[in-house]
Parts: sequence; C-alpha cells; structure tokens
Amino acid sequence: MGGLFGVVSKNSCVMDLYFGTDYHSHLGTSRGGMAVWNGTSFSRSIHNIQNIQFRAKFENDLAGMEGNMGIGCISDTEPQPLTVFSHLGHYAITTVGRINNIQDLVNKFLEKQNTHFLEMSRGVINPTEVVSNLIDEASSFKEGIINAQQAIDGSCTLLILTSEGIYAARDRYGRTPLVVGKKEGSYCVSFESCAFPNLGYESIYELGPGEIILLTPDGIQKISPPGDKMKICAFLWVYFGYPSSSYEGMNVEIMRYRNGAALARRDDVSVDLVAGVPDSGTAHAIGYSNEARIPFGRPFIKYTPTWSRSFMPQDQNIRNLVARMKLTPITELVGGKRLLFCDDSIVRGTQMRETAELLFNCNAKEVHVRPACPPLVYGCKYLNFSRSTSDMDLVARRAIKDLEGKEPDSIDEYCDPNTEKYGCMVEWIRKHLKFTSLKYQALNDMLDAIGLPHDKVCTYCWNGKE
Repeated sequence: MGGLFGVVSKNSCVMDLYFGTDYHSHLGTSRGGMAVWNGTSFSRSIHNIQNIQFRAKFENDLAGMEGNMGIGCISDTEPQPLTVFSHLGHYAITTVGRINNIQDLVNKFLEKQNTHFLEMSRGVINPTEVVSNLIDEASSFKEGIINAQQAIDGSCTLLILTSEGIYAARDRYGRTPLVVGKKEGSYCVSFESCAFPNLGYESIYELGPGEIILLTPDGIQKISPPGDKMKICAFLWVYFGYPSSSYEGMNVEIMRYRNGAALARRDDVSVDLVAGVPDSGTAHAIGYSNEARIPFGRPFIKYTPTWSRSFMPQDQNIRNLVARMKLTPITELVGGKRLLFCDDSIVRGTQMRETAELLFNCNAKEVHVRPACPPLVYGCKYLNFSRSTSDMDLVARRAIKDLEGKEPDSIDEYCDPNTEKYGCMVEWIRKHLKFTSLKYQALNDMLDAIGLPHDKVCTYCWNGKE
C-alpha cells in the first residue's frame, strides 16, 4: 500500500511534515522519504524502514532540512519522493497506487530512443519514475497529471512539490483518499486524516475522483474538477485504514462497530466471549459484542514492544512466524471457553489457522471465526495492499480449485452466499483452518456499514466486479 503527506506553510514545515508522514506508518513497511523546498533547492532523505520505525530513522535528518513546503511518504514498494529536472522545472514527486501496465508504458517511452529508466533492486523500474515521465510529456503540470491518470491502468494518487506549491491529485476513480487540512499559517494534504488533530489541523476539503488542486501557503487553487465516477476501496474501512481517520465523511472506527453489529444480527451462535484479532479485528468485535450482548474480552494480547509488524519481513514464512510469536494467550480466559473471534478478513488463512491451534492448545472449548468481509476470491488489481503474487494464494480460491478439481471457468456461484457452492467453499475453509464454525460477513451488510452508495465503493476482490 503506502501513504503520503504534504505541507505548505508561511513558517517552517519540517516538524509537521515529519510527524504527518509518520502517521502513515501503518500503510507501508519498505521505504520512507521526505523532500523539502528551501527556496532555491530540495533537501531530500529516503531510508529503508523494514526493521526500524520511520520516526526513529529520520530523526537525525531533521537538522539538515529547512523550508516552508515539503512532501513525505511511506511506501511498501519503491524509494520516494523522487526529485526531477524537466522542461516543467525542478520538482519532487511521490505516488500511491498500482500501475498494471507499467511495462507497456516503459516500452512506449523506450521506443522514442531518448529516454532511460534507473533500475531499482531486483531489476524493476520505479513506478513513480514512470509517472514523472508521463507528466513530463505535457506542457503543464495540470495536463501532465491528467495524461498520467488516463494512461495508467490501475490507480495513482500523487503529490508534486514545486517552487510555487504542492500539486495534489487523487487517482482517477478515487480508490484512495486525499484530504486537505488547515491551521493558522499552514495547509496540509494527507492520505490519512488521523494525522490532523495532534498537529493542530482541521479537515476542510476532500478531493474528488481525479481532482487536481494546487496548495500554497495562501490557500487552495482548484486546477481540474473531480470526475463523476468513484470506486473507493472498501478495505480502507474494513482493514488498513487507521481507526481515527475518515474517508468521504465516514469514520473507520464507527464503520467497524456497525459492521460487527451487522455480523451479530445474522448470527445465532452461543458463546462465552467475543474477541477481536488485534488490531483491526478489535473494533468489529466490539460492535458484535455490543449488539449480541455477549461479553467482550481479550483472550490473547499482541506483544508489540520488540516484535515488528507481522508483514514487515519480506519472506512470508518469517512474517507468519512473527505474527504467531506476537500473540500471547491468557490461559485463564481461554480454558474451557467457547470463543468467537472477529477478524478483518481471511486472506491466506495461515495465521488464523495457527491462532486457532494456539487457542485449542490452551484448552479452548470452541473457536468460532467471523470475518468482517466476504471471502476474498480475487487479488486486488488497483492497490498494492497485498503481497499475494497469485489469486491462488487466497484460501478461498484454493478451496474452489479443490472442490472443482481444477480452476473453473467462472466462480460467480462461489461469490453468492445463497448458493450451495458458496456453502461448500466456506465449509472447506472451516475444516482446513480447524475452526468450530465460520461465517463471513454479507457484502451488502458491509457496504451498508460503510454508509456510501454501493456503486461508489470498489468490491472487486469479493465479486470481481469493477
């Protein structure tokens, strides 16, 4: 995934940029970066943050940065921001999204025989460099950003820092958010609105799909209007959004309470305790507990003082090990108990299976699991929020292949909870992951909990519909 943050101020922007970018650390685990315009040039710093927090890694860089305008990012893939010299001037750029047709775009540029790209590690090309080339094809930043939005298959939200201000553009269909905040003497633009309160900013404007603005210390200039079609990612609320953030006016934590309550209203299981798989499953479990009037508890705790995030290591086996080692059970709350766990989702299923085994080894009587979204049957092709390299990494797709004996031509029936095939898939997953029972959230209930018109929310990973 990834997150970005920018500041324009009549005073120094460095501390706000530092902390504002750090507030996006839950969105990426690979690289962090900041670029500041000091009036004549850029000062920039990029670091590997796989095994150390952004804030700790960048603290020593602050003394060498000075300026009143800057952009920062947390990236799960490439080093950013990039600084660029072109006919448009000297600028810094950072992006969030996914470019599915990156090789086609690179080939198009190389055919001109006057373009080159710098390779990153493992021989791949930095997607943000490709975006900058698309922008530089045009005669202005406005036209260049529009050119990039139209050329990219996938999504691209971006910030461009220039000597006159920050150009901010939300991706073409608004799959990721971009919000403007204001305080005395300063404006900021952010993926996550949770960065605002402690820095003194008030949310004043949210960009629409494909909209472009120029942010200066004096205010907002609207450069290009929003489009009329939006497909914002539902997983923002279900999983990777921060609880105190809001998108399109809908708060993440409140959505999760409502979503958990919807799960409870369709359930009739008898249990002793409701719990959430930390951290994102906790709020869904609170909503379930309040609605079902079953006690909420924490039968295991995440040990975070020394363990890194479970998906930080690049090797999947190590990530699974770290995830398992972080959860420490409270045996007094587990032994002999019928437990129900809400989780944000089940992707590969490895971690939830090991969690269930841990609980049964602590003498849990029953372990019931309630994911806060429907079965994931397609990998996301719009955002880099998953490390899956194939749809077959998804436990639901492995279930379908096993039940069919091959990859079927269509999996539509497995996306419909009213079909026999859907029931067989869920039962296969339940047995494979060794749960006492398994019941997924209904798609419409999840969308209702978000509260936006259903056609404005992307549901591709659950039903394949764009």
